[in-house]
Amino acid sequence: MPATSLIDPNDPPDRQTEKLLKIASALMRRVEEGSESTGAAYAQFQRAALLEEEVRARTRDLEQAMELLNTSNAMLAEATREAELARTNLANAIETVQEGFALFDAHERLVLCNSRFGMHMPDIRDRLQPGLSFQGYVRLVSESQHLSLPEGETPDRWRIRRMERHRDDHVIFNVRMIWNRWVQVSEHRTADGGTVILQTDVTDIMRVERQERERLLDDQARLIRATLDHMDQGVCIFDAKGRLAGWNRRLAELLHVPIRRLHLSTEAVRLLEWVEEQFDFSGGLTAATVASWIAARSGRDPLTFEIRRGPEVLNVFGQEMPDGGFVISFTDVSAERAAVAAIREANETLEARVAARTLELRAALAEAERANASKSRFVAAASHDLLQPLSAAKLYLSSIAADEGDPETSEILSKTGRALQSVESILDALLDISKLDSGLATVHVGPTPLGAILARLEEELGPVARRKGLELRIVPCSAVTASDSTYLRRILQNLISNAVRYTRNGKVLVGVRRRGDGIRVEVWDTGPGIPEDKRQVIFGEFQRLEAAASPSEGMGLGLAIVERACALLDHRLTLVSEVGRGSGFLVDLPLADACQDDLDHPSTAQPEGPDRLAGRLALLVENDADFRQALTILLEKWGADVIAVASRDEALSLLAEVGLVPDLVIADFQLDDGLRGTEAIAALRAEYGPLPACIVTADRGPEVQLLCDALSVPVIPKPIDPGFLAGQLSQVLGD
Repeated sequence: MPATSLIDPNDPPDRQTEKLLKIASALMRRVEEGSESTGAAYAQFQRAALLEEEVRARTRDLEQAMELLNTSNAMLAEATREAELARTNLANAIETVQEGFALFDAHERLVLCNSRFGMHMPDIRDRLQPGLSFQGYVRLVSESQHLSLPEGETPDRWRIRRMERHRDDHVIFNVRMIWNRWVQVSEHRTADGGTVILQTDVTDIMRVERQERERLLDDQARLIRATLDHMDQGVCIFDAKGRLAGWNRRLAELLHVPIRRLHLSTEAVRLLEWVEEQFDFSGGLTAATVASWIAARSGRDPLTFEIRRGPEVLNVFGQEMPDGGFVISFTDVSAERAAVAAIREANETLEARVAARTLELRAALAEAERANASKSRFVAAASHDLLQPLSAAKLYLSSIAADEGDPETSEILSKTGRALQSVESILDALLDISKLDSGLATVHVGPTPLGAILARLEEELGPVARRKGLELRIVPCSAVTASDSTYLRRILQNLISNAVRYTRNGKVLVGVRRRGDGIRVEVWDTGPGIPEDKRQVIFGEFQRLEAAASPSEGMGLGLAIVERACALLDHRLTLVSEVGRGSGFLVDLPLADACQDDLDHPSTAQPEGPDRLAGRLALLVENDADFRQALTILLEKWGADVIAVASRDEALSLLAEVGLVPDLVIADFQLDDGLRGTEAIAALRAEYGPLPACIVTADRGPEVQLLCDALSVPVIPKPIDPGFLAGQLSQVLGD
């Protein structure tokens, strides 16, 4: 073995020399001690040298292993970091998925899920945590209060059927939730035996598909129904087995039969039993004869007879169809029969009728005198009937105004709208007068900001003044008065509009001055002035100084309303005028107490458009046919699907029959038989849950507002302004 193997080449020369000297000295001692001992020592030395070399080799191997280990640890750390990053990215990606997502491992344990998984079942959402078994998940779903089980199904049976579907590798099915919502569940098996579940809300898709399916199935039926519904006769069609196959609404009206009793497959004998209970047969024909005619399967001769119920007389005609079925029609001939009876009675007792008529005329004259004495109370009580047709006319006009592109037609529609607005103003004035005269007017005095009222009046009347070439200037103010905001606005509106109406040129100035402990609102104009002898006359009803003025410019009620409203509110009214120079109307008002920083000012925001009505199902409960049709046309023009009924019972029956839940309920406050729209809304909510709803009414009494507040439904006054209606409906439907 060479000597250099015992020396570290990296040592300095002195160190290497010292080592060589020690080695030589040791060798010399071994030689001197003898040959045998020298041989053993040399062998030990040789083994030591081999061991040292082996240690160095093992050290190098160990260093290489350590280096590889460090490299592996670094790579493992990097891989771990990348895995954590990938897991985070996966979780974030899953969270961005719009559907509910969940992953179960091969052992049927929940690994992870996003926040939308189980979002349709908030009662179990917090219990869907990693580690939950698949069976536990199915059990929670089956027991959720938000799951709508099919009729006759129990949670246990549903759970068993759900686990049976889980055996397949790929499963897609729909689950119905409460409130008529649907969720599509998509379940897929992964390569390692795990399970992925996706939950998608398909409510809108199901509704569209159902509507399309119903449309395809009912096109022919609707055509037939449209034809039948336009007939004045009640018609019912029966198949060869005597089962009801079709009918129109007029049938239910004439026979007074509830709609729920008219459905497909109703037997003709059952309808005959109803007719026998409600009507009397005449002409020698009995119900048994009609029953025999129905029971015959073929060869029936045409059948004609009459049935009576009090003053009502119906002519019945039955005829067989080629397929063995038959048609029966009912015609109301009450007027004709009554006319014949009246002529016969008149011929027999003409003198008695003349005497009775004389008494009736006397009673009518007395009634007319009483009615004339209480005209104000009558007009106030009849507000609903007066405003109902006006509302229908405005809605009809609104539904066609936007579609007319012809300038001449548009001008005619514009004039019609202005005419209706004039009628509405006149009716409002008449109602105000009647309420003030009859003592039915109620006031609610409270802090009222004058600035907001005057600003709104400037927006309304400014364009009118500019069209006449007048300058209308309303000085801004921040005063807050103690008054009734509604009547105060009516007072100022009438004063300013009168000033604009009777001023031919110049300007109208409106301002507020402080006077002692109160304030004074002053309305000045440069009009013709009012003579001294006319200053009391102008405050009477239907008094106008310009006799040639058009009725569209007012009926002379404005100042009458102003005087009575000021007296009701105890606001002093003063008139200052000079012929040829102009006039001034001064109203003294008290200031409100304390600071009014927290007043709720009336909102001037424009209502939203009817965009949210598109595709919605609206239930309209309105007993007036014209108004019901007008509002239906307007709502359908805005994209809504409308179910229009006349009463609460008809609404409940029709909804139960068609199996639909409306998105919105619009109800008139005053329905037939003394029922109220609030009662109809309460009944519908009891049946179908918290439906969005609103009330339309011409009644402006406090009772209406109290009843509507109890149900948290807004009140839309008649005549209805389409823009205001659209805004209110959008707020009601706000998601």
